[in-house]
Amino acid sequence: MIGNEGEKEIYPLEFSDLALSRKKPKGASIVKRRYLLGITLGVLGVLLPLWEVGVAAAKRFPSRPIQVIVPFVPGETDNLLRPFVEKMPDFLGQPVTFVYKPGAAGGTGSLFVANSKPDGYTLVASSQSSMVLLPLANKDLGYTPEAFTAVSCLVEGYINVGVLTHARWKTIQDLVADAKKNPEKISYSSTGTFGITHIAAEAFCKEAGIKMIHVPTGGAGAAVTAMLGGHVNISMAGSGPTFPHIKAGTVRSLMIFNARRAKAIPDVPCAKELNYPVIPLNYGILAPKGTPKEIIDILAQSIKKVIEKNGPLLDDRLSQLGAQINYLGPEEHAAFLRSQYDYFGKVLKAIHGN
Repeated sequence: MIGNEGEKEIYPLEFSDLALSRKKPKGASIVKRRYLLGITLGVLGVLLPLWEVGVAAAKRFPSRPIQVIVPFVPGETDNLLRPFVEKMPDFLGQPVTFVYKPGAAGGTGSLFVANSKPDGYTLVASSQSSMVLLPLANKDLGYTPEAFTAVSCLVEGYINVGVLTHARWKTIQDLVADAKKNPEKISYSSTGTFGITHIAAEAFCKEAGIKMIHVPTGGAGAAVTAMLGGHVNISMAGSGPTFPHIKAGTVRSLMIFNARRAKAIPDVPCAKELNYPVIPLNYGILAPKGTPKEIIDILAQSIKKVIEKNGPLLDDRLSQLGAQINYLGPEEHAAFLRSQYDYFGKVLKAIHGN
């Protein structure tokens, strides 16, 4: 699935084909062996310069600005990754900037990066929504998880079941009980159809045995705004746009879809303790498939150094958004995304029954 592309060993010939015979070969045999040896040396003559070019490019990297494509509207993913990205130039020596390409629940910008040159200068801000759920739900998306190489996971956020503080539900149990009495009367907003907040809500409804009305919006901020404006009863949105309203006292979180409680809102129960499906929300950075390992390592190390040098500052900024550091290196992040692909495949089957 998603992982660092390994180098392929090329063996155009068996070694035995080139071995010198004790008995002197004759005529056509000598010509054949010389021909095969010539092919082998020719292949090596092509591959070695290419390898040297790759190594040289990695040594010069980066020599110009790096762009991180944000495939979502501003307000969540960018806010969570910004504390890291704005410090990366301290260790890379070149600017690192966000470029916004929202659309198709993250598919537009992600496809752009999948088709970009794998040189480390065009990266993508990722979440399970764009890298796992979209490819699972849409086989004609134009990219699959295999189109990317993991750089790092940076942040763990939370999907909140948010309601207005004056709403009649004080706990998640209150909501479930009311929804059972009034099927398809309670509405919730999500970041978009087949986005991770939509899937989290549907998995919750399936497990709780309730039915609610889904109202997709154009992003996490829009999902919260729809609830604040009274257009829906509940918002299913990430911690970024929700947490400021929780702090201000206008929104109450009934539950987060994580396996552990959030440091920023420790009184809010998590899905695991309530026996509801756990839908983690993690944000990271990926590169196009084929990006040299040396360049991936340089990028990952810059992020790791940002965390090592600015840990307390990062913790403070993320806590204000209801999130926390969750660093994973390239191999760990790749393994995490592979596990998420398998996990959400099962979640989708459980929801749709196929």
